Amino acid sequence: MVMFEDVAKSISRPAKILCLLAARLLPLFALRRWLLPREVKLDSLATVIFSSGSTGTPKGVMLSHRNIVSNIEGIQQAINVSRQDCILGILPFFHSFGFTVALWLPAVSGFGVAYHVSPLEAKKIGELCRKYRVTLLVATPTFCWAYVRQCAREDFASVRLTIVGAEKMKPQLAQAFQEKFGREMYEGYGCTELSPVVAVGTPSYVAPDQTQLGYKPGTVGHPIPGVAARIVSPETFEDLGPNREGMLLVKGANVMMGYLGEPERTRQVMWEDGWYITGDIARLDDDGFITITDRVSRFSKIAGEMVPHLQVEDALQKALGTFEPRLVVTSVPDEQKGERLVVLHTELGLEVEELLARLRDSGLPRLWMPRKENFFQIAAIPELGSGKLDLKRVKDVAKQLAAVPVVHSG
Repeated sequence: MVMFEDVAKSISRPAKILCLLAARLLPLFALRRWLLPREVKLDSLATVIFSSGSTGTPKGVMLSHRNIVSNIEGIQQAINVSRQDCILGILPFFHSFGFTVALWLPAVSGFGVAYHVSPLEAKKIGELCRKYRVTLLVATPTFCWAYVRQCAREDFASVRLTIVGAEKMKPQLAQAFQEKFGREMYEGYGCTELSPVVAVGTPSYVAPDQTQLGYKPGTVGHPIPGVAARIVSPETFEDLGPNREGMLLVKGANVMMGYLGEPERTRQVMWEDGWYITGDIARLDDDGFITITDRVSRFSKIAGEMVPHLQVEDALQKALGTFEPRLVVTSVPDEQKGERLVVLHTELGLEVEELLARLRDSGLPRLWMPRKENFFQIAAIPELGSGKLDLKRVKDVAKQLAAVPVVHSG
């Protein structure tokens, strides 16, 4: 591990002065010849970022300079950045969103960034935003719930754009954020293999004679410039028309070089002509907005029927009367039906019997109803450092609590 602080101490004062003068006086082409090794090209490996591992073993994602720069250029155009902006840097650099959006986007674009070591310290983050007049807030829904509860309205008075990603945004969070801070919240979408941003919602452009929608509630916006998206059948890969759910494929200069040392896994996620298979179920509407409906990995096949975990979670949260994250739905093997649903939850505030009674009144299909004995209270919902659900840990905990043998891979 190399610490920037240690490297900085090793650089002499004359060397610092020489570099400052070179940066101020030399033209860009001369700086490139001086600073960059000749073997470094746009398509050379720039970094290896490990995927979150939320559904299994993390994979080393190889990203080139072209991958990262193309993604930055698309983001710049989509959210219309300027040198007067200041972004809040709270996402960890080992996470692709933090790496591209919080580290390299401000560095390449030339605007300010205010860093804080922990996205969970809501009050300190509020103070930081107020002190440095942050204009761009990029976070996860989980982190933003804490800001709604603990930050003051004036903390985010300078914020012009708030974007959340890494997990699905509940409309109730957007409403609570707007009521507390007077600011709209938009949703984006991406993944490590795509450097990472694919799509983002933005404020609509409204003029006296023209309106261009930038966002529709429930969607993740349009693909950013330079990125193409299509929806295909998960079984046949046949193109599907607008407003039909299927597998989301993405193509562009942001598509990774491949997985480190795993050519076979790379082939499994790359379709013909450079299309990346995201593993997400989505639909494209007539206006080109993307709606992510679920992940292939977040379905269970119960008695021959595919049951979506997210829809069951939404029904449970609605029955609770709160949309702050208190539970997660997963599944474990079942000898009779193939799989059965398990609900891990923190303190619910009511008995499970009452929750199930409310759920029955909601019209949820009977097959989708978790059984009382498959509810388990835990101290905290497992999360990764990025704020995403740790779905692998969730499933392991569910198997332990439901007395199902856990088989560890790798």
